[in-house]
Amino acid sequence: MSGHGTLYVVGIGPGLPEHMTQRAREVITDADCVIASNLYQAFLREDGTLPPEGEAGPEDPEIVRSSMGKQIELTREAFERVREGEEVAHVSGGDPNVYGKSDLVFTMADADDATDIPIEIVPGVTAALGGAAMMGAPLSNDFCTISLSDKWRGWDEIEEKLRAAAVADFVVVLYNCWRNYERAIEVLREERADDVPVGIFNDAGRGDAGRNVEGETYTLTTLGDAAAHEESVGGMGTSILVGTHETETWRNDHKTHLVTPRGGRDVDDF
Repeated sequence: MSGHGTLYVVGIGPGLPEHMTQRAREVITDADCVIASNLYQAFLREDGTLPPEGEAGPEDPEIVRSSMGKQIELTREAFERVREGEEVAHVSGGDPNVYGKSDLVFTMADADDATDIPIEIVPGVTAALGGAAMMGAPLSNDFCTISLSDKWRGWDEIEEKLRAAAVADFVVVLYNCWRNYERAIEVLREERADDVPVGIFNDAGRGDAGRNVEGETYTLTTLGDAAAHEESVGGMGTSILVGTHETETWRNDHKTHLVTPRGGRDVDDF
C-alpha cells in the first residue's frame, strides 16, 4: 500500500561476509530497522554491513535485538514499522525458508490479518549446502533435509520421515541434531548399510566465529559408527549428512572428500 515500507526476511547464510549474498547485504545496509540476534549482529559488524556497536550514525539502521522468546512481539513490531513507512530487515541465519523465520512471518501476518504488509524473502546459504561444500560433493544426487526437533512434531512423525527418506535412497541432512540424533541414526541404520559414509559438521562457513568452541569442523565416519561421535555434535550449529550406497570417500593430496555421483555417471556421460 502507498506509504508502506517492506518487511524483508533476510537469510545471511552462516553470517560471515564471504558467504552472504550481495542482495542480503544491500537490504540490511539500506534498511531503517534491522532485527537480529546478538550473534548475527556481531557477524554483520565484522565487515561493516552494520556499524561497530555504539558508533551508529543518523543514516545507519536502528538495531533491534532478537531472541527466541520474543519472535511474536518482534514480528508485530515489524508490521507496525512497515505501516509507518520503514524498511525492515528481519535477519535469519542460513536460509529463511529452511527452518528459519519466513513461516513465522506469514503465519503471524495471517493471524493478525496483516494482508497490507509487503513481504520479501531474501535467500541465503543453508547449513546443508555450506556443510556439503566443506566436505566435497555429497549432494550431487537427490537429497532431503529433516529436522530432529520434536517441539512441534512428535517423534513418530520424524521417524516416519527418516524411514521414508532412507528407503527412497535420498542423501539425508539432519538439522537440530542436539535433539534425538542417536535415535535418528538408529532408524536410518535399519534401512541403510552401516558402511555408508556420514559427515558430522559444525558451523559450516563460520570459520572460528561460530558457536562451537573449536570453530568450523567436520568429522567423516560411517553410519554404523556415527552415534559414537558424541564429541563431534556441538549443539545448534551441528548438522549430520548421511550418504547413500553410492556415496564414497575420495582422497586427493590435500584432504578427504565425500562424493555422491549422479546416477553412476562417469566422465564420458558429461
